[in-house]
Amino acid sequence: MVTERATLYIVATPIGNLADITQRAAAVLAGVDAIACEDTRHSQRLLDHLQIKKPLRAYHEHSDGSADNKLVESLAAGQSIALISDAGTPLIADPGYRLVAAARAAGIKVVAIPGPCAAVAALSIAGLPSDQFRFCGFLPARASARNKALEQLADDRATLIFYEAPHRIVESLAAMVAAWGGQRRAAIGRELTKTFETLLDGSLTELAERVAADRDQQRGEMVVIVAGDSAEQSSTVEQRRVLSVLLRELPLKRAAAVAAELLGGDKRSFYQLGLALQGRDS
Repeated sequence: MVTERATLYIVATPIGNLADITQRAAAVLAGVDAIACEDTRHSQRLLDHLQIKKPLRAYHEHSDGSADNKLVESLAAGQSIALISDAGTPLIADPGYRLVAAARAAGIKVVAIPGPCAAVAALSIAGLPSDQFRFCGFLPARASARNKALEQLADDRATLIFYEAPHRIVESLAAMVAAWGGQRRAAIGRELTKTFETLLDGSLTELAERVAADRDQQRGEMVVIVAGDSAEQSSTVEQRRVLSVLLRELPLKRAAAVAAELLGGDKRSFYQLGLALQGRDS
């Protein structure tokens, strides 16, 4: 394949198994003048596997605007450049959108070379609705910001896709259970396409308990997929929200009675829900 001059190629690379590189992607990497990548040492291993020798230029989340400008200058001078991430499709929870925007603003041609994407790979095997889905990237690391983000997604009817770091997976699953209830169907794809690939599925509560109890499930790259909201789930979320507010001002028994009067339902059910909420906050 002959690459075009003054063209920025957005090239998807394997998320684990190097055999997943496409023929077109390999040809483009072999044909460009330079390759922009997150970690030059990591990307060099892929190029060595493909027996490709090309200059590597660091481009990562900490790169400032000068890195974009230098790459655009090289493109404007006639070079062809491939942008790759450490794994998967660039720009999907990875740096690159500023470079693409700058290149397009400068009249540079931008070409997608599609291929592996962990979010789509996990969705394709999760067994959850895929007609509508929302890619949410990584949840915030701080608990307060994470809880706020989950609350904002509570009413979303689309299947939700998250990336998560192994050291935060237990906390994030617990936060999802607290925010949305534990009955939503969910799946966790871990180390997809790699030697120790696993896919867990079940309710959020079941997954949270299983991952918390198994250190092996707290290692590696993870994609968490959660079913979207339903009418029944919306009712439960609203009950939890109202009861949580009432519990700030009233004893549990009174809060349960007021919630039942406001929303309809059995006071005993609200009382049990209140016990669960108080246990969570203790």
